[in-house]
Amino acid sequence: MRKLFNRIFGISFFAFCIVAYLIILPLLCQGYELYKDAKNSVDLDEMVVKIKNDESFISIEDIPSEYIDELLISEDKRFYRHLGVDMFAITRAAYNDIKLGYFAQGGSTITQQLAKNIYFSFEKTYVRKIAELFMAFDIERKFTKNEILELYVNISYFGENCYGLREASAHYFGLHPKDLNQIQRAALIWTIKSPNNYNPNVFDPERLKDTILKKLNVSLRNEYITSLCMN
Repeated sequence: MRKLFNRIFGISFFAFCIVAYLIILPLLCQGYELYKDAKNSVDLDEMVVKIKNDESFISIEDIPSEYIDELLISEDKRFYRHLGVDMFAITRAAYNDIKLGYFAQGGSTITQQLAKNIYFSFEKTYVRKIAELFMAFDIERKFTKNEILELYVNISYFGENCYGLREASAHYFGLHPKDLNQIQRAALIWTIKSPNNYNPNVFDPERLKDTILKKLNVSLRNEYITSLCMN
């Protein structure tokens, strides 16, 4: 029995090495080349200056803490604990993609999303995903977590030609971010997932409420239910 197990393990390991050589290694090389080309084409420091000089820029101090908390719950629960890449989220997303049979989830952290927004297209490919990983590590080395959050909030696309939280808040609700209520904050956070399909002007409010509730962690669920019942 032990010999049979060792033989099966040996064959499986050999097969994995072949797959890694024929598929994984070329993808890594292509992703690294895409990363290098992107890094050489866009100077990150210049991009950050451009973002901060925009009239709609909002500093981290002026972003409601509730929005930040709810954003992290929705997009990146382990943001303050990882180094730009969340291997748990990537593994979970890969498992779900394999189960579904297509590229449905990416497991991207906020840092990876920032890298994508600055450097790459939104096309879902494994090569772009790998390039995004390399770039995320660069961004984490260069900026603090709060600086990364600040940049992400100011560069995220919210649909209908709106970039950044301040612009989106004014466009959809006629408000400054600090004046948004719970549901309005939640609506804009959900918009990030698919700006053209989930923004407040096209997504059914009742579906929005149900969807947001499902995405909350237990500690915030009762507060949201209370708020929804009052509206």
